[in-house]
Amino acid sequence: MENKTEIAFFDVETTVPTRPGQGYAILEFGAILVCPQKLEEIRSYSTLVRPSNPELISSLPVRCNGIIPEAVVSAPSFADIADTVYDILHGRIWAGHNIVRFDCARIREAFAEIGRAAPEPKGTIDSLALLTQKFGRRAGNMKMASLATYFGLGNQTHRSLDDVRMNVEVLKHCATVLFLESSLPDAFPENHWVSPNAITRSCRNGKSPVLNKNSPSSSSHVKSTPALSPENDRTEEKHPVFSLLTSSTAEAQYSVASNTAHPDTFDMVAHGNEMNAASFQPDVAMEENPIPQPSEMPSTVTVPESCSDVLGFLELDEVSLSSIRAFHVPFFRGSHRIKLFYEGAILQLRCPRLRIRFGLSTKFSDHAGRPRLSFVVDASPSLCDVLDTCESIVQKVCADSDCSSDWRSVTRKWGFVNNPTVRLNIPTAVNGDVAQYATDMYQKEPSGSTQKLIFSKFDATELDTWFTPGTFVDAYLSLDPYDYQQTSGIRLVAKKLIIHNE
Repeated sequence: MENKTEIAFFDVETTVPTRPGQGYAILEFGAILVCPQKLEEIRSYSTLVRPSNPELISSLPVRCNGIIPEAVVSAPSFADIADTVYDILHGRIWAGHNIVRFDCARIREAFAEIGRAAPEPKGTIDSLALLTQKFGRRAGNMKMASLATYFGLGNQTHRSLDDVRMNVEVLKHCATVLFLESSLPDAFPENHWVSPNAITRSCRNGKSPVLNKNSPSSSSHVKSTPALSPENDRTEEKHPVFSLLTSSTAEAQYSVASNTAHPDTFDMVAHGNEMNAASFQPDVAMEENPIPQPSEMPSTVTVPESCSDVLGFLELDEVSLSSIRAFHVPFFRGSHRIKLFYEGAILQLRCPRLRIRFGLSTKFSDHAGRPRLSFVVDASPSLCDVLDTCESIVQKVCADSDCSSDWRSVTRKWGFVNNPTVRLNIPTAVNGDVAQYATDMYQKEPSGSTQKLIFSKFDATELDTWFTPGTFVDAYLSLDPYDYQQTSGIRLVAKKLIIHNE
């Protein structure tokens, strides 16, 4: 892969699906290439895009971004601009707001639709996850419009090129504030940053207020700039935000806070390592951060001493609902996350003979394009009771800690009789370029004998043959509360699966 030093900030505007299975269609693509040493824009490109399905054009509503059918119908198709988009993105660090969950997927879908290989990033930085973790929720729901309002940068236009430029400015402002706070930690009291401009909402009160938005006309241009000079590549001249953004995800490692009186909270390289390692863990359909094991427990931890060990997996009929608890446990650099406990141990469940309702899903992908695997099973009444209790407890803890995310229930209803179902996630372990399933999987014969399934490679197509609807599995599950990109809930992670061969 060619060594391209610029950061590619990009954004897409799309249609909104109006029926199940319709999918998205790109209406506009905009990107800027940014000098990594000075965070200066050195090239830009934006264009409207004509969807391949004419029905999407004729039914296009007039939205806040001002993109209208008359403008789109004369625009180039994605196939027409694919070479340019590929050249801008391939081999560079990708950056944007909520791109891991949305924009990256739309780019890959668009290239797949025209039968071409999608561009691959050298690294991917999602500023929504990054700023939520490092800047906190001082700007409310951490959407781009809220961040822009917090810093007085104007209204978000929801046009691709405007949005990526606003994204860079927001990052600059956040980095400056973090730098000032870390320089004089004693001068800034806790929660000094609460702003009257912050837009807030809670898990219980629904959406945040809607901001007024402008609707400028579209733009499409390319601005060339001389190549970066050698002196700009000197390490000592790198902008602090670049250190925050460009840590390699393959080399990212968790770091443990030092024992100094005031650790450097603006050690942006370490922060970038942490965020990349946390943001791109492969064990999620909902992509949430794992928890490293710190070398010592901070004095502020709210977990009882009896909750320090992990016991085995509980049978559902062994669980007394009144004994389930949720506590904040240490994450990294003083932050915390929520874990579920049962009588002094981390809560884990053994759920026998769960019937597969929907087979293996590969809808979501990680930053390397590997599918995040999950499947849906019917949930028994006893499992629903345990999960309902866990959700109620975790939601209360979230509310008490001023959570601003929307809650996603772990239990879903399907069919005319509203049969409850849950999604089980199969995590992936990555060692360098090699990916493998982190779930232990076994096959159980009618005779009762079991044998472990060994897979020579990561192949979702091969694995899919084991997870056909109607098959029964014994599932050994961990219950992992998450709060990621304005969505919170409980993720069920399969530690071990026994697949019945009946």
